[in-house]
Amino acid sequence: MTGSFRHLRPVLAFFLLERRGALLGGALLAAVTVLAGVALLGLSGWFITATAIAGLSSATALAFDVFAPSAGIRLLALGRTASRYGERLVTHDATLRLLAGLRERLFRGWAGPGAARLLLLRPARLLFRLTADIDALDSLYLRVLVPMAAALVTAFVVVLTLVPLHPALGLGAGAWLLLAGIGLPVLGALLASNPARRRAHANEALRARAIDLVAGQTDLVMAGRLQAQGAAIAAADLRQAASDDALNRIETGIGIGFGLASALLLSGTLLAVAALAEAGLIGTPVAALGVLIALAALEPFAALRRGALELGRTLLAARRIGPRLAPAETAPTVVRPAEPLLAVRLSRVAVRHDGAGLPALAELSLSLRLGEVVAVVGPSGAGKSTLLSLIAGEIAPDQGHVEALPATLLTQRTELFQDSLRDNLRLADPAADDGRLLAALASAGLRGDVEALPEGLDARLGENALGLSGGQARRLTLARLILRDTPLWLLDEPTEGLDGATARDVMARLTACGEGRCVVIATHVRREAQAADRIVVMERGHVVSVARRGEAAFKAALAALRPD
Repeated sequence: MTGSFRHLRPVLAFFLLERRGALLGGALLAAVTVLAGVALLGLSGWFITATAIAGLSSATALAFDVFAPSAGIRLLALGRTASRYGERLVTHDATLRLLAGLRERLFRGWAGPGAARLLLLRPARLLFRLTADIDALDSLYLRVLVPMAAALVTAFVVVLTLVPLHPALGLGAGAWLLLAGIGLPVLGALLASNPARRRAHANEALRARAIDLVAGQTDLVMAGRLQAQGAAIAAADLRQAASDDALNRIETGIGIGFGLASALLLSGTLLAVAALAEAGLIGTPVAALGVLIALAALEPFAALRRGALELGRTLLAARRIGPRLAPAETAPTVVRPAEPLLAVRLSRVAVRHDGAGLPALAELSLSLRLGEVVAVVGPSGAGKSTLLSLIAGEIAPDQGHVEALPATLLTQRTELFQDSLRDNLRLADPAADDGRLLAALASAGLRGDVEALPEGLDARLGENALGLSGGQARRLTLARLILRDTPLWLLDEPTEGLDGATARDVMARLTACGEGRCVVIATHVRREAQAADRIVVMERGHVVSVARRGEAAFKAALAALRPD
């Protein structure tokens, strides 16, 4: 667990960078609140005791000043209420703003080169971890840092208050506060580390398996795995319940420990002030003040109990999130070509995917010009999709140099969201008005279908583009591509899964809308390569030939492709 604390450094650095003033202000208000409560209890005890003693004779009763202590009690009570309100307001506002900034930083990080591709491999698991881990970090400030600051300040003030009574009493109380007040939460954190992590993993498994049961119920029934899936969900639930039970037992034990520690501190203080009072070194009211301060001294440390139990989960979240909080590289991996009509230039580029034995691209050099359509062909695994991702800037080269104009990549998957048609289109251009949206839909051949809907552009798509056919979904992504309006289009098998007529219409519209741009199409299909001015043939990450339209090699490359 000790090694895991290093993962907190980037998180704490982010906290201080984003909201340093609010965080320190919240901790200060928390300390003021606790101190006001301790002072209120001590002063009230002193006042009640002094008033009772003063009332034993008329002379002392008349001479006793009740106004100053009662005013102090009222001031402390009002101050405690105000500081408590301010502390809650400042700390929760700072936490919510921090988490919002953290979400933005991390989501931007997942949109960076390479990260988005990793996210696509396990989207549900990674997104759940991302949201759950961010939520877990709120306890780091609210339940660990703020109570710790308040507790340490309280211990310091308690020592300063008790030392004038007797130095040994003050120093002994301070040592006990640090030993028990810090030791018990640390012990709780160590004991709860494994159960907290097990609970987090069980919660992830429970959620994932429940989603699989709901989303894949038909497949599970067909495979005869429905009962097994239910058993897996029950097993994850049992693991989570066992972890909760272990955490509850640890919390109860730590609570008992704080109760015993507080009783020992109170007993020791009571014996000490009784001896001092008997020796005539302090009066009875002062003795009552000392006892009541000792009674409340451990309360701020007890507030650390909840944060200590959640520290294992917090450290797990920090370990996952921390590496992605590192400052992003400022130097772009893709630069604009120096030559005016050049769209892409690759110079001896090499790319190797993580864990791969062979490079996806090796010593690849290629130049593409504006206004030409280029088809990139080759067997599966030749590196076509990697080439498009490299040009788009989604992955960085391991060696070599990449120059490319701003590009839009249309992948094989149709990425549409459960939202309105208008908002799905505005992902490409948030400032586009309805006129531009309808014009793009018209260019994609989908305007008539949209205008026939009762809600028009406000029509909402279901999950996985429910409500649209495969051809309509592809046309919608084509409209989004048109709205993007970049000089370089990168299309990865743009008509895959469409029927012949729809596919030919989509290709015709792509060719017409791509006039004047550089259009690169990675394909296995003849109909997609027929529109090309050049065909680039790839094998095992190398360009083995480049053929222009009209050449025999061009016709041979077309003939080798899968027919429509």
